Amino acid sequence: MQQQEASSRPQSSAYLNKLSLEIEKKLQRALASPSQRRNLLQELFADIALEVDDRAKDIILSRDEDAITPAEYGANGRLCFYDVLADYYIRSPDSGKPILDLIVQLWSQSFASHIFSLLFHKWLFEVQLDNAEVQLRYSSALVQGATNVFWMDIQSNTRCFQSLFQYLLDEVTLESTRLKKIPIQAQRDLYLLLSRFIFFYNSVEKFESFLKQCPVFPNSFLIGGPADILVIELADQLQKLKVEPVLLHYLSQVKILRGMELRMATSTRLKTCLYSFTSPGGPMYPTRAVRHAAWDALDFLFPVGRYPRHLISLFFRLLYPWYWPSSCWNFIVSCMKAVFYSLLRVIHSRWGKLREPKTA
Repeated sequence: MQQQEASSRPQSSAYLNKLSLEIEKKLQRALASPSQRRNLLQELFADIALEVDDRAKDIILSRDEDAITPAEYGANGRLCFYDVLADYYIRSPDSGKPILDLIVQLWSQSFASHIFSLLFHKWLFEVQLDNAEVQLRYSSALVQGATNVFWMDIQSNTRCFQSLFQYLLDEVTLESTRLKKIPIQAQRDLYLLLSRFIFFYNSVEKFESFLKQCPVFPNSFLIGGPADILVIELADQLQKLKVEPVLLHYLSQVKILRGMELRMATSTRLKTCLYSFTSPGGPMYPTRAVRHAAWDALDFLFPVGRYPRHLISLFFRLLYPWYWPSSCWNFIVSCMKAVFYSLLRVIHSRWGKLREPKTA
């Protein structure tokens, strides 16, 4: 038994080292072949974003000191290759240095920042960089790459990169020691980034702690405090969302903003954003489900004036005659469903009374 444990230790390290060598080779090929550079980097990004298969997981989850442990699994029990390699480059920085040097030479290429953010998001906050310019460059690349991969999750309505988000939120933003290792401008960019995706990755329970870690913005006297900055970013994010399930998820989560102290301009901005999803047609072209979700969120957050808003909306609906047939049909279907469910409740209550034993 002891011999098996001893043999698993070098096996895990050798496997991770082999992965690093393969990444290095592909980056060298991309650097040497400008015509195939984009495709090679895209393939490399797809490879490191894959979930670890069972065979590789048995090797990686060994008793090796340099190996990842089951407690360090990615989000939702999902373990991807970038999770493993990000930890490995902390424990073995020399293995990641050649890869980092090659990525720096490919900075301007597509997917270079994606790869950097996945492989070195932990390394950046664990090493000490003396050069402020290099530190700012790495921090900016991290934010840019993380933004790109988070948008990939939104477009596909998946959460493949949730472990990256959770690390940036829990281990960096909510941990002032790590957060202060990057320049103040990078801290601001990171705060704005997490503000836009905190709903998508279901981290609303950390709202209060997150707001307390807001860095100082030079224009805060114009736009407001941490809550205003977060709501402004969320409103802008809502306007960019085109995937219906994701948009519905955001609209259901936005109700947590009720009671938050906001400036009048910020409150109006959020109200206008939600109202833009309540009417059919341009510029948002929301579906029926999105319109109803937007109305629910708007009425919940801003109960004052809800009836005049609905009346005005009904008036403007008359300006879209091509929507009248569908609106009438949906109204008839809703009425029929309401009558049907009412009859079911009446029948169920009557049936329950008939089955009750009669008392003398």
